[in-house]
Amino acid sequence: MVFCRQHLVPENYLRAYMSQQPYVRYSDAVEVKQPDEDRLVDETIASFERMRRKVFDKHRHALRGAHAKGHGAVKGELTIYDNLPMPLAQGLFREPRTYPAIVRFSTAPGDIMPDGVSSFRGMAIKLVGVEGRKFLEQEAEALTQDFLMLNHPVFPSGDIAGYLREQLLQEKVVVSAPEEAQQLLTTVLRAVNTVTQKVGLELYPTALGLTKPETHILGETYYSTAALRYGDYIAKINVVPISSSLQPLIGKAIKTADPSALRDLVVAFFQENSAEYELRAQLCTNLERMPIEDASIRWSEAESPYQPIAKLTLPVQEAYSPARRVYTDEVLSFSAWHCLPEHRPLGSIQRVRMKAYELSSRYRHETNQQPRVEPRSIDEMPD
Repeated sequence: MVFCRQHLVPENYLRAYMSQQPYVRYSDAVEVKQPDEDRLVDETIASFERMRRKVFDKHRHALRGAHAKGHGAVKGELTIYDNLPMPLAQGLFREPRTYPAIVRFSTAPGDIMPDGVSSFRGMAIKLVGVEGRKFLEQEAEALTQDFLMLNHPVFPSGDIAGYLREQLLQEKVVVSAPEEAQQLLTTVLRAVNTVTQKVGLELYPTALGLTKPETHILGETYYSTAALRYGDYIAKINVVPISSSLQPLIGKAIKTADPSALRDLVVAFFQENSAEYELRAQLCTNLERMPIEDASIRWSEAESPYQPIAKLTLPVQEAYSPARRVYTDEVLSFSAWHCLPEHRPLGSIQRVRMKAYELSSRYRHETNQQPRVEPRSIDEMPD
């Protein structure tokens, strides 16, 4: 038996279902360089650099270029399910095994903003003890594998041209506008979207996440948003709350008047509760309907549902001690490109992120005089 959408189903049924699916095989040809991509990447990086300087002048401290504000970090373990069918038993998931895991919850802007300013939430997962050479040469000998997730199924800007437009907007709005104006803007846009969504419209689906509802950060489903290699195949990944402790938090409305409301929710939860999330993979079945280079298109779950591959278990713990905050916010880096070659990110959105994240991490560690560490043991993460 294996888990499927939180239920047990007969293994032979799942295998029979999967044997009928014409999953697309990975090859280097699935990626197509976009028109004028090099220039667009350079302009995007330049915008990141301008934002980084302004944020440093504001705080006199270097922050991440994205997901600067952490709301807590916890450690646990990821258990890969046994008897996965062959298309799912790929790369890291090719055999049942348990890996220690570090999980950081965050919000997307590259600045420390009040929690009342809506934005995408993030879940970054770092697995420890992952053997094998990693994709990036400078981290080839590391024993870690990262997965980066957002609480949104797609990357709204879609490709590098759209990403640059959204990045320039973020530079203008997030850095230049006063925080009070940003909070007012997000309140107005969220209210408008709440009304229009009732008739099937979403007027402001920007990559800034300004219209995301005020819900509990631990009850979210998180997505890789863009595609990644999945061994011999291509997939998107999501992380779904499944434990009874998390179920009441799914879609739960919260108040964000306190600027650190999300941190307080995470800390309070893990002081008394454990949590279980399930990792699921959605395999690509058609490159036209499930494109690699346009991350704004949601892959049909009717055509290819997310299928369970592993369980993430997080026990009761202190989620925001001073030592843990410094370790996860200052010492660690998270990047979708910190991975086994079998799980390398795909598409122009991912290609620009590789350069942006590397430059951001280097600047942050050098400016703050903090070591840049990839842990070789979960015990390196403070309690």
